[in-house]
Amino acid sequence: MEYRSDQVPMTPRSVQTVSVAMPVRDHLPWSIFNLFYMNICCLGLTAMVFSVKSRDRKVAGDVEGALHYGSTARSLNIAATVLSILIFIIFIALAATGTIQAIKAT
Repeated sequence: MEYRSDQVPMTPRSVQTVSVAMPVRDHLPWSIFNLFYMNICCLGLTAMVFSVKSRDRKVAGDVEGALHYGSTARSLNIAATVLSILIFIIFIALAATGTIQAIKAT
């Protein structure tokens, strides 16, 4: 059967929809690192709690809750990392200027 250029064959077509699931990040490794090495003002512990809550929500299928907890964990991890590095730099600067004497000579 031939078709003219303005005609379209009427064959059934199937349309497949693919839902793109946005990956939910829980920042658990970063929270574990902050818990053990940079736990200033218990921010690392709090970030760890929110990371675990985010992972639990992700497993339960609650994407919106997982995104909320993951975002909070990310913010707490950023705060813990920045404050810990800032305190470390201040300590090094004070030790270098002689304000703090790490080793006292007797």
